[in-house]
Amino acid sequence: MFNLNSTMPSLPLDGGGLGSKVPWITILAIPITSIIFLRFFNPLFQNRLCDRFGNTIPQGPVGLPILGCFPFLTHYPELTLDKWAKKFGTLYSCWIGNQLFVVISSPDIAKDLLVTNGAVFSSRKDLFMKSQTVFAGRGITATPYNDTWRDHRRIATTWLHQKAVDQYTHVLDMEATDMVQYLLKASQGGTELVNPQPFAGRCSLNNMLTIVFGIRTDSVQDPLVQTSLRLSREFMNTTGPVSNIVDYVPLLQRLPSTMHSRGRQLHQDLMSTYGGMINEIRQRMSLGKDVPDCLVKTMLTVCQDENLDDVDMAMLASAFMIGGVETSASIMQWFSALIPSYPEVQRRAQEELDRVVGRDRLPDIADEQNLPFCRAVIKEVERCHNPFWLGTPHVASEDFTYNGHFIPKDTVLVLNTWTMHHDEKRYPEPHIFNPDRYIHDNFSSVQSSNLPDANQRDHWMFGAGRRICPAIGLAEREIWLSISRMLWAFNMEAVPGQPIDLKEYDGLSGRSPVPFHIYFKPRHENIAKVLGVQR
Repeated sequence: MFNLNSTMPSLPLDGGGLGSKVPWITILAIPITSIIFLRFFNPLFQNRLCDRFGNTIPQGPVGLPILGCFPFLTHYPELTLDKWAKKFGTLYSCWIGNQLFVVISSPDIAKDLLVTNGAVFSSRKDLFMKSQTVFAGRGITATPYNDTWRDHRRIATTWLHQKAVDQYTHVLDMEATDMVQYLLKASQGGTELVNPQPFAGRCSLNNMLTIVFGIRTDSVQDPLVQTSLRLSREFMNTTGPVSNIVDYVPLLQRLPSTMHSRGRQLHQDLMSTYGGMINEIRQRMSLGKDVPDCLVKTMLTVCQDENLDDVDMAMLASAFMIGGVETSASIMQWFSALIPSYPEVQRRAQEELDRVVGRDRLPDIADEQNLPFCRAVIKEVERCHNPFWLGTPHVASEDFTYNGHFIPKDTVLVLNTWTMHHDEKRYPEPHIFNPDRYIHDNFSSVQSSNLPDANQRDHWMFGAGRRICPAIGLAEREIWLSISRMLWAFNMEAVPGQPIDLKEYDGLSGRSPVPFHIYFKPRHENIAKVLGVQR
């Protein structure tokens, strides 16, 4: 038999004057054994993971020393989490590095913990990359549940509550129309293939630029479009729940790495881009020049009373730009990638539009209640292709015991929305795109999130509880206008014999389709006239 010890060199150790020699394999085994012992068998560690009644943390997979389960979550992590949910149940735990995660895969549990007990589970983990490095301790999506978060959330809400959204619906209306106009021009009357992704990205970007800075871009070639979309995607790829291991291994936070450099560079780019735009508005205001009402104008007006410094304002603006662009743009992109594969769904939606709206005007917000199938199409896209399948994690602010499971303070809780959206009991044949699931759902996503029965909620794309996405009403309206108008204007078709790959995706946290091209063929002669596009 091959003897490892006989072939390994020995290292002399001064073992209490014995002059003993210890094989290298033993030297390597000591720290590994120590880690395993401390991780799984140390009584002090175990006591910290059970309450005074002996309730222990939820059962879950056993990870590797130091890294925990991170190596199992680097490729199609949603499928791994779904497999674990089927094995361990709808509430299970796993370790990533030194951080305990509790994974929620049930609407009832999500409501019980994140809504009913929101006072305990509404904070955020002060993560090294997202919170400390990129957002520098600011940003409403990353800030722990404290006075700073409350102050920033209050300022943000002045621009996101329903009355505010009503006031700039005309902006959402204009940008949706503008996107359809540009798609018509780019398609050369339906003869040229078009990648709709930058057009969807610019549409969402312009909506947020108007709200945050009071400006917009004129075309997808505008440098700000490329810069802003790049910053949003880089943020998602460096700060998502399973995007990096640095957040969960303290030693790595002290060592130089590519991830460190990316995080610091991203912070600098956000400060340079959005902080620079804030400075331009500040200069215009100091000179008495007219500045449209926008979030930045509000922040500059109240900055002294609210104790906002330049970093506060830049990071709050960045949070708006990143969160407001990624979700809506990704859903528009997934819709464009998916709908060519379902011509019958497309036809039914267009027949409904012709019947309710006609061909002499575009669908608007008031039409939504009379277009149940179109609304069902959008909800089904959001179910199948939620861009944020883990959302933004919550954290327990105190020890908590739930149904015999102990959840220690500082545990990170994540919504496993992929499993929730693919529950065969709620959604028979969940991998099939079927808008009829929602044909009798008359609620908006805002209304649905407040339903007493969590199992009747349409989807969990916007999160839950006190930290639910504050822009849910804005995003819902933006997505409706954009998708209903694309359906009204075009027959969307893939290249014959080249179906779009709907299983692959781009991004580690905010997921969007890999680049693709389709035909946007005008449905009738009146399209150009209604859109005001000259042939």
